[in-house]
Amino acid sequence: MIRSFGYLLAGIFFGFALSRSGASDYNFIHYMFTGENFKLALLMATAIVIGVIGMMILKALGNKDVHGRDIKINRKPLNKYTVIGGILFGIGWAVSGACPGTVLAQIGEGKVLGLVTFLGMLFGTYIYALMAENKPLL
Repeated sequence: MIRSFGYLLAGIFFGFALSRSGASDYNFIHYMFTGENFKLALLMATAIVIGVIGMMILKALGNKDVHGRDIKINRKPLNKYTVIGGILFGIGWAVSGACPGTVLAQIGEGKVLGLVTFLGMLFGTYIYALMAENKPLL
């Protein structure tokens, strides 16, 4: 219960940071994709570098994950579904102005189109799950 509350607080902080940085603003995202303003790309690059450094420190100190196992990040195999998914993700992000993190911030800000994007992501996840399990779509 306490751990879940910590995750909730971390999520609220992350959403607040996304909102305050402008990462949930459609125009800010649009400007990045059109090459007019790279502040968002720099923001993401900074977050990636900090995350990598943080993971390296955690591993070097011998910290474990929440289940007590060694921290290990496995590479995912590159295949046609990864490429297709990446292309669809990029197109969806460019058109909707939202990725999985920012769409939740948009919903929290009361942006109705964020809810439409979220429903589209749920539908896409459902289709992927069906394809990954090799089950018929209907």
